[in-house]
Amino acid sequence: IAFLSHREIKLLASELYKENITGLQWIGSDAWITDPSLTDSEGYTILLGSLGFTVAKARIPGLEEHLRQLHPSQFPESEFVRDFWEDVFDCSLNKTANTQKQPCTGFESLQTVSSQFTDVSELRFTKNVYKSVYAVAHALDNFIKCDDVRRPLSDASCYNTKHVQPWQVLQYLNFVNFTTVDGERVYFDKNGDSPARYELFNLQITNKGTMEGKTVGIFDASLQDDNQFIMNNISVVWGNGLTEVPVSDCSNKCLPGSYKVLQKGKPICCHDCIPCPAGEISNLTSPQCMECPPEFWSNKQRDACILKSIEFLAYDEILGILLAILSLLGIFLTLITTLIFYKHKETPLVRANNSELSFLLLFSLTLCFLCSLTFIGRPTEWSCMLRHTAFGITFVLSISCVLGKTIVVLIAFRATLPGSNVMKWFGPAQQRISVLALTLIQVLICILWLSLSPPFPFMNLLLYEDRIILQCSLGTAVGFCAVLGYIGLLAILCFVFAFLARKLPDNFNEAKFITFSMLIFCTVWITFIPAYVSSPGKFTDAVEIFAILASSYGLLFCIFLPKCYIILLKPEQNTKKNM
Repeated sequence: IAFLSHREIKLLASELYKENITGLQWIGSDAWITDPSLTDSEGYTILLGSLGFTVAKARIPGLEEHLRQLHPSQFPESEFVRDFWEDVFDCSLNKTANTQKQPCTGFESLQTVSSQFTDVSELRFTKNVYKSVYAVAHALDNFIKCDDVRRPLSDASCYNTKHVQPWQVLQYLNFVNFTTVDGERVYFDKNGDSPARYELFNLQITNKGTMEGKTVGIFDASLQDDNQFIMNNISVVWGNGLTEVPVSDCSNKCLPGSYKVLQKGKPICCHDCIPCPAGEISNLTSPQCMECPPEFWSNKQRDACILKSIEFLAYDEILGILLAILSLLGIFLTLITTLIFYKHKETPLVRANNSELSFLLLFSLTLCFLCSLTFIGRPTEWSCMLRHTAFGITFVLSISCVLGKTIVVLIAFRATLPGSNVMKWFGPAQQRISVLALTLIQVLICILWLSLSPPFPFMNLLLYEDRIILQCSLGTAVGFCAVLGYIGLLAILCFVFAFLARKLPDNFNEAKFITFSMLIFCTVWITFIPAYVSSPGKFTDAVEIFAILASSYGLLFCIFLPKCYIILLKPEQNTKKNM
């Protein structure tokens, strides 16, 4: 950027040409960008492609004719006219001067003379003088006419036109608004400034091989904002004669998906392109990285936000398939066990182990295996409420049956003592009522939970940045803790009773197996709590399913597998005598 006079740019260009420094894009001031003498020397070709704004060139009608009609007699006291006349015609106007030049007649004609004085083709700053004179003329005209429209003080009387004061003219000058003969509007804004009007000048090589300035665009502040800069149909020539717009050699423009970081100690055009962080993007309209909305995430190119993938424990993934197979396998084994017990319901083994509670326990285990399937699949409002309440009720039903069987074992042993009559206090009717009552308590807890703050599906946006975890919220942790706590209380009671009856002297005492099954049950659910709390996302549901399946299989295998073994493989032990 050269803010220099035409003399200084010539010296600079000559030295750069000697040092063979080329390929620069020059931005010039109007002091030299329109100087025609720059095309005289080959050394100035280094300025080829220079750009600069300059005062617009204008045509003043009648000026050239007026200049060519001038004579020294019109300005007898002007030294400028005398020197100019003597230089153009190589003569002397002073007849008494001792000089070798021929005397001038004073009537020589400028009509055929070609000089800078008569050349009006490159008038630029002169046009400002022209407009200034006309602006004052319009102001004086309005002043003399006492124009109401132009008057600065519409409620005041007209000024005295015989004694014009400069400040009076200045007031009218602020309101002038006229158009020159070549179509340029002249007016002043509230600050007293006239609208800027410039030409974009470009030094180019002509067809003759010489360098010449061309106007490639115009800036006019008097036009509308979106139309103030107008390019002509002339191609711009850039530094070193290039026709393409030059770009910074320091750093390329950052592509979408990255942002620029300035390099320390270097110009601001030097920067590094750093990829946007995960979850942020940049594009052509927004070069700075901006964060994606909560439900969106940046793509690999970091130039667009895409919807986050929604993740939940589904049937079409390996973990979901494996857990579903284990659930269905448990249902199948429970149904097989039920079928074996039903087929041999009249045998001593089945009759001696409280067949009614056994079938009810098998039914509840089937429901336990079934309820584990509600934890797989896309969570909905109904599935969220069903999965926890169904799990709580079916497990209480199972534990109630096991508790009833344990109490029956204890009471049956006590009933064999002489004079004991306790068996009548816990007969089949009492067993049914106890199972029903214990289960109804859990039902009431679940109803209260669903009434106050039921579970509901929600999108977890905080667990992972790049995906959404769709899971069931517990609604209130108190309800879930109450359900688990009640199941745990029954399991502990059942374990205590079974532990007390483990050494009863019977050939077939299932208290040992109930003790072992309750030990497995309590161990599973004690380890479930920390695993459930620490598991992220869909693995929370997987941990709960695993706990349900493990405890259900524990009850099924510990209580019923030994009986099925005797029924199917040791039928000789399935006698009343052995029972």
